Amino acid sequence: MAAERASDSADAVATDMAGLSLKRNKNNELDPLPEYIQYRIDMFEALKKEYDDYIAAQPRKPIQITLKDGRIVEGTSYETTPMQIAVNISKSLAESLVIAKVNGELWDTGRPLESDCSLELLDFDTEDGTKVFWHSSAHVLGEACEKYLGCHLCIGPPLNDGFYYEFGTDQTISSTQDYKPLEKLATSVIKEKQKFDRLEVSKENLLKMFKHNKYKQQIIDSKIPDGTSTTVYRCGTLIDLCRGPHIPHTGKIKALKITKNSASYFLGDQKNDSLQRVYGISFPSKQRMDEYLKFVEEAAKRDHRKIGKDQELFFFSELSPGSAFWLPHGARIYNTLVDLMKSEYHKRGYQEVISPNMYNSKLWETSGHWQKYREDMFTLDVEKEKFGLKPMNCPGHCLIFKNRERSYRELPWRVADFGVLHRNEASGALSGLTRVRRFQQDDAHIFCRFDQIESEISGIFDFLKSIYGYFGFPFKLALSTRPENYIGELETWNRAEEKLTQALNSWTTEWEINPQDGAFYGPKIDITIQDALGRSFQCATIQLDFQLPERFDLQYHADTSEGSESNYARPVMIHRAILGSVERMTAILIEHFGGKWPFWLSPRQVLVVPVGPKFFDYASEVASKLHAAGLYSDADLSANTLMKKVRQGQLHQYNFIFIVGQEELEARSVNIRNRDDPKQQNKTEAIPLDQAIEKLLALKASRNLNNEL
Repeated sequence: MAAERASDSADAVATDMAGLSLKRNKNNELDPLPEYIQYRIDMFEALKKEYDDYIAAQPRKPIQITLKDGRIVEGTSYETTPMQIAVNISKSLAESLVIAKVNGELWDTGRPLESDCSLELLDFDTEDGTKVFWHSSAHVLGEACEKYLGCHLCIGPPLNDGFYYEFGTDQTISSTQDYKPLEKLATSVIKEKQKFDRLEVSKENLLKMFKHNKYKQQIIDSKIPDGTSTTVYRCGTLIDLCRGPHIPHTGKIKALKITKNSASYFLGDQKNDSLQRVYGISFPSKQRMDEYLKFVEEAAKRDHRKIGKDQELFFFSELSPGSAFWLPHGARIYNTLVDLMKSEYHKRGYQEVISPNMYNSKLWETSGHWQKYREDMFTLDVEKEKFGLKPMNCPGHCLIFKNRERSYRELPWRVADFGVLHRNEASGALSGLTRVRRFQQDDAHIFCRFDQIESEISGIFDFLKSIYGYFGFPFKLALSTRPENYIGELETWNRAEEKLTQALNSWTTEWEINPQDGAFYGPKIDITIQDALGRSFQCATIQLDFQLPERFDLQYHADTSEGSESNYARPVMIHRAILGSVERMTAILIEHFGGKWPFWLSPRQVLVVPVGPKFFDYASEVASKLHAAGLYSDADLSANTLMKKVRQGQLHQYNFIFIVGQEELEARSVNIRNRDDPKQQNKTEAIPLDQAIEKLLALKASRNLNNEL
């Protein structure tokens, strides 16, 4: 659509997708709206009348509705709705109600109940309620986009943090020109309190209803089998192919804001049309929006890419996309994390190995990754053979286990590897340290007997509790069960899931289930941490694997004295990571601490500041002694004033600033300023240098989060 736009001019001229010359009215809507919108509405209304007549003809009978607290409410089939029940319980419940769940299925609050059922009434603060709220908000945004651009909509899903709608148009969305008009139109849709009307439509009629929209046509053709039907929803002028359900009406949305826009491809395929995508966020109150915007502002300050640049930790180059260049101060953090894991490995009976980066494709065919993961691997031809850079360590560790005969006495065998991994992430998905192509993991595998599974997983739980404690991360556990595209026998999967369930129950009663979210070779336990801003991240994972030992024919000499039927038995393989990738964990830690590193992890631990040039030598001597003790120290010997040096040290987030002058030189002492102690901002504490070093080493060894000497 070629267009001349003006934000508030009633006679601004635009051109719709069909090439018609149109004007905008005072609300910035195309005037008249494109013909396909009215065509769609007319067809919807005709089909809706048929549906309403069908519902009206259904026999009414008494039904019983069981609420979550066990109460039973009487109702009438095809008349009583979840919203009516909420109103009868309390006005406040009805006002906060977002969606219902009937017999475990999400259900529109205005849709009549059909028979005896269980009923849950959900508000915005539930996971399902939030998703439905944002899905409905996407429809509001979609209606605004159609009215403003005359575009053809594609999809508009909820996200973990808001929603988006993408559409086909010849215009490029501009934040300066288009956000305000779109938000104004969305606000008008909200004020109208437009109902969300549900209608089930046959595939044949869907193709007619959306005959002007090639994107919907393709989705209908590919996703809906012939002879079947699915639902559409209407709010205002928008009628959208959608399974729903939705909030009662658009007036439930009290605050909506467009956050960003981007280009995209239809169905994510670069061979398809280029689309425009507009993102938004919404809430059931203005206060929540204000809180969110404040959170976003704080998150922007903590952005690991910004802090990484300011603190000279790492950078990226277009000559090696997705591969971080770690600068000296960043390498200090990186190595400290690796050293932490290695020290814990030593305590916990892990043995470290180093395995190749590149393997023949035959290895990946044996493991199953060539069939399942090939598109995400970097492959190359070597002497007429196909090879791949390893995206994970597990098949290599199977080769190490099989390298010689093993005995049951060696099990469990815990093997760790910090090998470099490569995954062929799409360039558009790369994002700082959180999505990279080259990375390292604190990767480990445990080969054990079946009867050792529970104790080994318990040991891993204790391991991750210790590691996350050093960072101040609370964590949650979830069991991810068999996915649809699994390999192996169903009985084996059931045994594996049963073992993980037992291990979880032995550790805690507070864990969740993620249905069908396991790896293709086995179920897993996902561990989610929470940072200082309350955001959740999955880093650690524990995966139980019966498949790779089978595929690689791994065996160990069994204990025949205990009645084993065979001299050999198959080990169980446990995949385990706690940090996840060191790169991603570093990004999380940067934002978690906001660049104010705890002393043991800090790349800038001590700055020595002389009060004048006369004390440069002593400052250098102090810094050298700190360095020799294994601490990260610098001496500021610049021509700046004392106050400016101190200020620079504070900006660079040194944990301690040691000020030295005549008194300190004579006493071989230092005056200490503590970054995290507000009481010491304008005063110092002098202690002997040797004592200061002793205290610093004790603080480093303790791995405490506080900065107290």
